[in-house]
Amino acid sequence: MGYYTRVLSKDSEFPSVSELSQRLRADHSEYRLTMEEGTEEEWESALLSGTDGVEVAIVERNPVYDGSVGQDEIADFIEDLYEAKPEANVEWLTEYLESVKTIYAFQHLQGTETVEGSNALHALRTALMERGEAILQADHEGFTNEEGYHIVWQFSDTVSGPWNMAILQDEAWLNFSMDLGDPDHRAAFLSGEAPSDVSKVKSAGRQE
Repeated sequence: MGYYTRVLSKDSEFPSVSELSQRLRADHSEYRLTMEEGTEEEWESALLSGTDGVEVAIVERNPVYDGSVGQDEIADFIEDLYEAKPEANVEWLTEYLESVKTIYAFQHLQGTETVEGSNALHALRTALMERGEAILQADHEGFTNEEGYHIVWQFSDTVSGPWNMAILQDEAWLNFSMDLGDPDHRAAFLSGEAPSDVSKVKSAGRQE
């Protein structure tokens, strides 16, 4: 099935392939976005590739409505959160997912193995995130808040390294960087607390 990352947006309106392609070319002129399925007004999938022909990612647009593939995906995400932690974050995320109107699914291909290809994919995802009211999901990792900080633990037990995380306290996000492999950091995060020795802690303001 491959590895996927997804932008989950509360907005049912979406940019055209041409608009996204223009954004991409501005900073990544060696890459292009071409429509694969659908029409310019109602595109269903597009291909991100380099001018050398190397394919970076397939982008699928899945609207969320009754009986749709997108609705099934949202239901699966919510079901997977049944035993996830921390609890306050999961509660916020569940409510957020129930309001998602569009899923942009990125299937990562060979071109993401290069720095340039990975940067082009990141730029395309960012263009969709910056439209507002959107979060990011990554297979085997989990979800972020709207600021891009990770909020639910869905990593493997062997994961390690620094990662930007957030916990919800008093209706505000507390963002910080922690070591995923540190057992004390893990325990604190899972209990809904910031580890005592984390770096770059800041309050992000209230979430409506």
